[in-house]
Amino acid sequence: MRYNKHYKYLLLSLIAGYLLVFSTGCDNSVHTVLHNNYKSVYTNSKPYTRYWWFASEIKKEDVKYNLDWLKSHDFGGVELAWVYPLNRFNPKDTTYTPRQEWLSPEWQSIVRYTISYADSIGLGCDLTLGTLWPFGDSYVTFDQASQKFGEPQWRQVITRSWEHPKPGYVIDHLTPKNYLHYFNRLIDSFPRPSTKLAQSYFIDSWEVETEKLWCDGFDRDFISAFGYDITPFMDSLYVPKNHRYLYDYMSLISGKVLDFYSKFDSSLNSVGIFSRGQVSGAPCDLISGYAVMDIPEGESMLFEPEFCAIPASAALLSGKKYVSSETFTCLYGWPRDYIREEQTADLKLVADALFSNGINHIIWHGKAHNPKNQDTVNFYATTHIGDKGNLEPELLSFNKYLELVSDYMSRGNTYSDIAVYLPTEDAWSAGVMPKEKQFIWAWGYYEIRYIYFPKELNGFSPAWINGEFLNKASVKNGSLKVGNAEFKALYLNSDYLDYKVLKRLLELAGDGLKIIMKKKPEEPGAILHPDYLKMVETLSNSENISSDIPLNLKPFLTGNEIPHHWCREDKETLYIFFPDPKSDRIKFPLEYGQSLNDQTSSTRIAINWQGKEISLTLKFEPYQSLLFKIENGKAEQIDIKFIPKTPVVRKRPEGYEAPWLVK
Repeated sequence: MRYNKHYKYLLLSLIAGYLLVFSTGCDNSVHTVLHNNYKSVYTNSKPYTRYWWFASEIKKEDVKYNLDWLKSHDFGGVELAWVYPLNRFNPKDTTYTPRQEWLSPEWQSIVRYTISYADSIGLGCDLTLGTLWPFGDSYVTFDQASQKFGEPQWRQVITRSWEHPKPGYVIDHLTPKNYLHYFNRLIDSFPRPSTKLAQSYFIDSWEVETEKLWCDGFDRDFISAFGYDITPFMDSLYVPKNHRYLYDYMSLISGKVLDFYSKFDSSLNSVGIFSRGQVSGAPCDLISGYAVMDIPEGESMLFEPEFCAIPASAALLSGKKYVSSETFTCLYGWPRDYIREEQTADLKLVADALFSNGINHIIWHGKAHNPKNQDTVNFYATTHIGDKGNLEPELLSFNKYLELVSDYMSRGNTYSDIAVYLPTEDAWSAGVMPKEKQFIWAWGYYEIRYIYFPKELNGFSPAWINGEFLNKASVKNGSLKVGNAEFKALYLNSDYLDYKVLKRLLELAGDGLKIIMKKKPEEPGAILHPDYLKMVETLSNSENISSDIPLNLKPFLTGNEIPHHWCREDKETLYIFFPDPKSDRIKFPLEYGQSLNDQTSSTRIAINWQGKEISLTLKFEPYQSLLFKIENGKAEQIDIKFIPKTPVVRKRPEGYEAPWLVK
């Protein structure tokens, strides 16, 4: 009986998938309506939380209890995530945990109830488009699964999903016929009751095995694109001497991965659902990947807060309002250091760092589903939300702080005055990071984990840009305009620069754009153009090129000490956020009580905006950040004060060895 139901389901999903793909290509009316309503995707700025369902029999009364609790603590919504049963942590326990079977009518019923009840009490309810991460399940066949070069019998397996202990395959993220079938099958299976609040489906960070990633026909596609065979280099691809072949390989991989993200977005939009997603860790042009999402999402702390300036820049360049972030993940270390003992003052450091790197919608990581009137279940790699957690007494007031700052940092558009070229070519050519930079889940420079704006731009408000958006940009009156951005200059400090990008820079400089070029780049890849060096010299000698910041390019901020900041420009009003100074350049992991502070600091700055100079004294009391409204040449401080409990400091045990580091 089960085999027959499975066969019938696959047949129906194939038919539905075909109809969905057909309708996507023929009718854009749903897509148009969706994007006309984009600004109302969130009705308020309250934070969301990831809401983990461990594989079990989920009951309506327990769902209602959890959602009511979140509503009472000022959350604005949830993101449902379906994960393994709790006994998967004990390899000796082979007991099958009863549950609503994955994608079954019973599963659909409880998910439909959750969406509808959340909506009825004013909570948004997003869904993860799959079980666990990355995308995949037991319905994915061997031929549809993710591959690795040189291992024809290997396919990436997903085991710790809602279906555990039943294994499945990770979907091939490079071949449209494979992942479109997956998208369509899940979209067709996910219940979509009518709701007042908008809904997004979510894709998490890239957890596909990336080393020597491969798919059927990749060798043919490579020869077509580059004119030579990549297969002789695949087994030594990451050796430094092969960096030119690695760059070409990464270029083709990137194109296929970007197509995956684009079709994720369009498949959802075609049925009236927004896309929200992380591109962190993906082997692709990060700005272009984030730009296709309706709501690009960063993450922290497993990525440094500065990384979030990449999705924030992508939102600016592509005209998006919201930039979310998975927040407080493994705050004190991976997997579960100090769980249930987290301190709000420490969390505020992370939130402030995110706000000052362009995030304006917080997604807590997060809330484990618990039985009614209980708080016994944890998700291991998280900051715990629940009655028995250390955060509970301050959770309501802290969420109101997050809501307030998020509201102001969602107004208008990000203000930026200098575009900084993201050195993707350098990252794709660099190969493997040294062990001291690696985590057990991160090995390659291609992730661009450690990226910071140049220190000499501290007085400016920079944003990242890439080749795609340089192509889309135009120069008017000396300014580079693209999306919602208008830049006074472009800053370039790359060892390598793609031929097409170099050609575009020549055009932009000829149109009057000031370009600050710190070094002469080389051409990446194995196919070199004979006129490349001449083009570099021509660009270097252009009247609009300089190696230093032009004197007539006035900084946005001046002063003896320039604090980190992020700005939103809303017509004739500017909002500028200055984080708690202790949040600057925080690293994973935080130390317990790292936020402890009893000192007040002050600094004098001047803001240069719309031809006027406004002097300010920034007074940072312990644990405080600052927010100012600039209008008609005057500055008004907005009250965002939140005073957390004084944190306790704990030292790690002597001889502590971090389990996330590569030995």
